[in-house]
Amino acid sequence: MKKVFSGIQPTGNIHIGNYLGAIKNWLPLQNDNECLFGVMNLHAITLKQNPDELKNNILKTLATYIACGLDLKKSKIFIQSDVPEHLELAWVLGTLTPLGWLSRMTQFKDKADLISSADVGGVLFGHGDKEGEGSNKNANLGLYSYPVLMASDILLYKTDFVPVGEDQKQHLELTRDIAGAFNRQFNVEYFKLPEPLIIKQTKRIMSLQDGTKKMSKSDQSLISRINLDDSADEILKKIKKSKTDSEARIYYDESRPEIYNLLNIFASFANKSPLKIAEEYENSGFGKFKQDLAEVIIAELEPISIKIHNLLKEKSYLVKIIEDGKLYAKDVASKTRQDVYKITGLN
Repeated sequence: MKKVFSGIQPTGNIHIGNYLGAIKNWLPLQNDNECLFGVMNLHAITLKQNPDELKNNILKTLATYIACGLDLKKSKIFIQSDVPEHLELAWVLGTLTPLGWLSRMTQFKDKADLISSADVGGVLFGHGDKEGEGSNKNANLGLYSYPVLMASDILLYKTDFVPVGEDQKQHLELTRDIAGAFNRQFNVEYFKLPEPLIIKQTKRIMSLQDGTKKMSKSDQSLISRINLDDSADEILKKIKKSKTDSEARIYYDESRPEIYNLLNIFASFANKSPLKIAEEYENSGFGKFKQDLAEVIIAELEPISIKIHNLLKEKSYLVKIIEDGKLYAKDVASKTRQDVYKITGLN
């Protein structure tokens, strides 16, 4: 069986962008592959975190994975920080990674700008004070080396396929470059080069309040996103308050970003073409369109929301899952670490 690896950072409530772009696409992979899914909390702390909130978000992310349909008989789930081999391999790989490779990472540039504008000490994966000076001086080392840790995450488990969206393809390409650099440096064919796995082309889900901005867990506006643990009432209210424009007719056009986004969301939940949905509601008005959109979202998400809340009441059950995942991940990861230490002369 082929090995599949992926994960999400526990930096806040998981929303429909995460669900449609990642988790929902993981589910069919469980049937024919050996799947490992991580709660990537080491990556999360490149953003300033409240420790108590981070602990709660780790459990909520785990509960969300299960509520969405990850089958513990087919897949393993683990917490990244429970497996120190991620950091140990990242150090070795970091010694083989040229700074030029990291400097080209577009997400670092984007997030460094966010740090500068927020004036905080760190933010997750430039405009300078002086001419020619970037804002990267406020970015932390973890943010800069984030792609090396991601490479370690993937390579540690001899991964064959990584489900990725467009915004992560560059990081997977870097992972392949780092794996190749290791093999060449030590004249071995140890690390396989993982392949990107794009299951379904889902349009990027944007903010409900600004169709030009990606839906984000860190957006201060709660009505900008639909979280997987939202109630039916909350979903309905958020959809009704979602931004549209002054044109009454509904049609699918990227130049109308808010309508374009809502049609893409509708299409993703209804399994229909956004063009077909636009034709169906062309002259119906936004009231009926939004009501029906909310209903199709609620039909899929309400059972997930209920299950998340129920699972969070069963902390001992979640802890057992964490322990089982830790044992599995460490068993695989420790063997890779031992091999790498032997190849590099560290043991």
